[in-house]
Amino acid sequence: MAITYSQAGVSIEEGEKTVDSIKDAARRTFSKNVLTGIGSFGAAFRLKGYKQPVLISSADGIGTKLKVAIAAQRHHTVGECLVNHCVNDIMVQGADPLFFLDYFAMGELDSAVAGSVIKGIARGCERNGCALIGGETAEMPGLYQKGEYDVAGFIVGAAEQKDLITGAKIRPGDVLLGLPSDGLHTNGYSLARKLLFDVAKYKIDSILPDLNETAADALLRVHVSYAAALRALRQAKLLKGAAHITGGGITDNTPRMLPAGADARIDVASWQVPRLFTLLQEIGDVPLDDWRRTFNLGIGVIVAISARQRAKAERVLQKAGFAPIRVGEVIAAKKKSKPRVLYA
Repeated sequence: MAITYSQAGVSIEEGEKTVDSIKDAARRTFSKNVLTGIGSFGAAFRLKGYKQPVLISSADGIGTKLKVAIAAQRHHTVGECLVNHCVNDIMVQGADPLFFLDYFAMGELDSAVAGSVIKGIARGCERNGCALIGGETAEMPGLYQKGEYDVAGFIVGAAEQKDLITGAKIRPGDVLLGLPSDGLHTNGYSLARKLLFDVAKYKIDSILPDLNETAADALLRVHVSYAAALRALRQAKLLKGAAHITGGGITDNTPRMLPAGADARIDVASWQVPRLFTLLQEIGDVPLDDWRRTFNLGIGVIVAISARQRAKAERVLQKAGFAPIRVGEVIAAKKKSKPRVLYA
């Protein structure tokens, strides 16, 4: 008896439909430096305009936020979240995004779902000036439950070596400005889902108390891209260091930009923590340290600025469309240890 590939659970036709559905969206992200079209075995990108280029790359996913998107049957924004997360990761180091590749995997490929996710990736790339030049769409029966999928992104950016943002120039007395987040972004969803759906017994379409929106709306807000803010600070020569507040929260991410001998003192009363985060803490009586290391608490990026240039930096950020908050300062470390965050 003859057995076909489709009988094993893989539909080549559905894969072709997926590719056809996203071709135009991907082409809109192309710049003149993209040298190959959709369908090549490998993507080619021409690097121009740099004297001593340094390539900065990052790979990431968006974790169990996907479980929320699948439960809500909303697949059009998770791809944009993925791109923005990756863009932020390389831009805090001084790079501008060049190109992006995606990986989408599903047990039984649904071209409508895959196309929606990947079009979101293309939209994120277009908005960030980043070319979506390739990727992989995998159908793997038996590995994922019906309707489930995973997505990952790979970004490459470039900077002049002399313009890298390393944090080496940060000194005690520098001001720490926080840029607001819009929800959980792409971290802490395993705990958030457990608290909201298992402990509090909310449904995906339940209206959350004090939020006046459904759980789906609150949890599926798009991860903010801070590209405009970081680029504006860099061009104004004001940016001494930057930290993307992802997994590990302010506690673990802020020290990643600090040089030896420096700590960060964060004033937790300097901003209003959004209600979603306090609701999650209340539901599970989450310990304070764990809460701070799991969620961003309303701050998506922290930048280090010279105190005497604070006012100028705030004007630059406001012009770029952001509302900076003074969340703390850099202080001299009292212990010979790795940089850390001290909460006031």
